[in-house]
Amino acid sequence: MEVLTNSLAGLGAFLLYFALSLAFLLVFKFVYVRFTPHDEWKLVKEDQNIAAAIGLSGSIIGYCLAIAGAASNSVNLIDFAIWGVVALFAQLIAFAILRFGFMPRIVERIEAGEIPAGIVMAATSVSVGLLNAACMTY
Repeated sequence: MEVLTNSLAGLGAFLLYFALSLAFLLVFKFVYVRFTPHDEWKLVKEDQNIAAAIGLSGSIIGYCLAIAGAASNSVNLIDFAIWGVVALFAQLIAFAILRFGFMPRIVERIEAGEIPAGIVMAATSVSVGLLNAACMTY
């Protein structure tokens, strides 16, 4: 019985961090699809645009990687929340750099369903998420 009690001792903290992680994920999705000039959610749900699905999935995975890093390394919920916001901005900046620096027509290409553009968007987002998570170790 003691083993079970010891194992479940962190359940409260887990539930708080997990709930906050899910809340951050919902906020990320809401902010990200409004930040980008194309409505990925509509492109995925209504138009069944594979390029948009790949790009949006990559951004969600990239953000989750960063959130996982923040959860693993934060010292409390406030610290976690601050780094969750930092992770959100990192993904928005990654999109802006890709759009205005490397692929100025990324939006049009994703809207047109060009799968390579979606893959580049996803790879950029996942890469930034990995770097973000790695940089959150302190």
